[in-house]
Amino acid sequence: MRVVPVAQLADNYGYLVIDESSGVAGIVDVAEAGPVLEAIQKEGVELRAILSTHHHYDHVGGNEELIECLRPQELTVFGYAEDAERIPGITHPLEDGQSFELGSLRGRAIFIPAHTRGHIAYYFESEAAVFTGDTLFAGGCGRLFEGDAAQMRSSLGRLAALPDETKVYCGHEYTESNLRFALTLEPGNARLSARAEEVARLRGDGKPSVPTTIEIEKATNPFLRSDSAELRASVQTRVQGVADDDVAVFAATRQLKDNF
Repeated sequence: MRVVPVAQLADNYGYLVIDESSGVAGIVDVAEAGPVLEAIQKEGVELRAILSTHHHYDHVGGNEELIECLRPQELTVFGYAEDAERIPGITHPLEDGQSFELGSLRGRAIFIPAHTRGHIAYYFESEAAVFTGDTLFAGGCGRLFEGDAAQMRSSLGRLAALPDETKVYCGHEYTESNLRFALTLEPGNARLSARAEEVARLRGDGKPSVPTTIEIEKATNPFLRSDSAELRASVQTRVQGVADDDVAVFAATRQLKDNF
């Protein structure tokens, strides 16, 4: 499997997922058709599928245009089954844990609600890669638009339980800002400081900060570190009355990030 980030809008990423054995590809999240069509042509692949993580316009707004541009070829459009009415062009609704194929690649859906009620990730176990949309970001997590802190923490826990070496491909280039925020809560985290420097170099060279890995995120992402004594103390200093439990600390961390 080869993954090609496709920059869209101001800071969105779609991902061209290529089965190198067949030249077949899928695209994870289509904000706009143009950049995806350019990527297909550049890579010389046959696009067979759209893998939509959630219904927000900056992730599915280009679905219908892309489908029309590629007619008469029919695209398979995946999305979460219970959110099907909000995924334009959906043809193959997926349930949590359901497997699917893209050429010779085999993936499965992981239900990870909270940013939206119908958010899924696409996990390719054999290739050690997961596409997390707006749930898990490099250094952060999505806003709680259709869920609460407990639900988001549970969803992130499902992703954090994947093998450490799993590569994480998220939906936005938010990493520098996310890590600046993280450093306000864990200035003593050496891994976090090193990661922030690494990302600054990448972005300074015009390169994406993705992929990250599950291991890196567990070491540096404040939303996976509610058990950190330093983070807990920082959060409780900044937000009065925070209970000393993981969900309360997580909720307060999200509140602080919303206002960062």
